[in-house]
Amino acid sequence: MPELDRQASEDGIDKTAAPDCAKKNQGDLALLEDRVRAAGKIALQFFCGNYKRWNKAGGSPVTEADLAIDTFLKNELRSRQPDYGWLSEESLDDPARLQAHRVFVVDPIDGTVAFMKGRPHFTICAAIVEDGRAVAGVVFNPATDECFTAGLGQGAFLNGAAIHAGTRTEIAGCRLLGNKQVFDGWPPMHIENVSSIAYRVALVAAARFDAMISLTTKRDWDLAAADIILSEASGRLVDGDGQPLAYNRPMAIQGATIAAGPGLIAPFLTELAAKNLLKPRADSP
Repeated sequence: MPELDRQASEDGIDKTAAPDCAKKNQGDLALLEDRVRAAGKIALQFFCGNYKRWNKAGGSPVTEADLAIDTFLKNELRSRQPDYGWLSEESLDDPARLQAHRVFVVDPIDGTVAFMKGRPHFTICAAIVEDGRAVAGVVFNPATDECFTAGLGQGAFLNGAAIHAGTRTEIAGCRLLGNKQVFDGWPPMHIENVSSIAYRVALVAAARFDAMISLTTKRDWDLAAADIILSEASGRLVDGDGQPLAYNRPMAIQGATIAAGPGLIAPFLTELAAKNLLKPRADSP
């Protein structure tokens, strides 16, 4: 049986940063937001236009927009913080990141399929990770001009306005982001889905949806930026055991994940465990 719930203070996350650390987090967050917004302009130059696209070795799609944004962010961020490590979906992994005190974790375009189809459900994601936890994060949807931001102990914001996760405690009637086919036989819910998992988590942080469940394997760059945003919005992103996610490990892989306000984590974990759904699946985006 998964561990069902615990308060954020028991997650091993110290939300009271020392003054110097808080100032550093604020500076890092400002850098992330400024450069990610600039990267959004690059994305829009390609969006709904003609550009090169192909499949990577594992079969996932990639475009020249992904690579252009990756190059831009790597140059811009690391030139300002050269001591930080780098982990990105579109960059060759450098094991030196494992020795870095802080690491940039970037997804140039999360939701590439939506981007390729001209759907406004993609995001540019950038986080800074320290000791396995995100301490600053930006999730930006340039097509809708929605910029979700958060820094440790600073709160979560959407275009400068504070956001907070919902307070629902019952599954029945909740608004869920996930694969409808997975939830046959569940209590009635309103279920939708969008391509970008980071966008899904951010929408939960803004209380537009009550929860997000993904049962497939994800990577650090899919989740790190959205994780700190949800946490600072008083929500939680946990694995199938109810544990917070750890980032910048050697494999940078995450399993099944649940994002929700604190009152829904336990009910969803109980239901998922009862239905034996907590192992990652290939058919649930």
